[in-house]
Formats: sequence, C-alpha cells, structure tokens
Amino acid sequence: MKIFLDTSSIFKLYHQEEESAELENLFKFNNITQIFLSEISKIEFSSALYKKVRTKDISEKQAQITLSLFEDDFKQFHFISTDSLVIEQARFLLTKYGKLGLRTLDSIQLSTCLLLQRHTDLFLTSDHLLKDFMIKEGLKTN
Repeated sequence: MKIFLDTSSIFKLYHQEEESAELENLFKFNNITQIFLSEISKIEFSSALYKKVRTKDISEKQAQITLSLFEDDFKQFHFISTDSLVIEQARFLLTKYGKLGLRTLDSIQLSTCLLLQRHTDLFLTSDHLLKDFMIKEGLKTN
C-alpha cells in the first residue's frame, strides 16, 4: 500500500498524541510499500516540535532528539517537491476553498495529494478541515 501522510499525521509517529495508536496500527497491519510526504513537512514538523517547546509540553532537548529521529528516517520517505505545478494548483485550490477555510500550507499539502492521486492508495491527515477538502477532491482517506 502506498500512502500520503501530511505533517499532522507523520508527527504522530514521533510524538505520542491522540490517534497515534491508530496510525501505528495502520503500519502494523498493512504492507506499506511507499510513504509520500510533501517537502513542506520538513518545515512544518520542526515548527510543530518547537511549538511544543514554547508551550512547555516537551523540552528543547526532546525536540532536538525527535527532530534528529525524523531526519534519520528521511530515506524511508518519498518527499514530493513543492514546485511551480504544486504552487499553481495550491493557488487554484485557495480560490476554490479559501472561503471555506483552506489555508496556505494546507493548500500545498492538498495540491501535493492531487499530484499523487493516481499513485497513492490512501491519504492521511489528522486535520479535520483538510480531510474534508481531501474528500471533496475525491481522495481516499481513512
């Protein structure tokens, strides 16, 4: 099975949160052959970690260790470049869904999903609004 994980989902594999067990079970009970991530997940992941540091949910040392673990796993992921095609599609998606709450980085995540539509079996996000847009675009979610 080929899957796409947005940052909210991949983060749950490195930091225990609600729904982490559900995601871990997906990996445990399925033959995951490829994991796609948007290139912006590298930045969003770091941002999410340091937000946890600012809110004192984790220490800076824990953030550095977690970030290092994520970076060590880069070879397991297929990062999709945020190229001009992805950006233009994201602009279109903002025109289509902006009034419904689609935000900049989520538009890039969604655009990346659409680029992978024919090559991916499942698209995962823990962001309920982004999931709604994925469904509107005909993407298979859990």
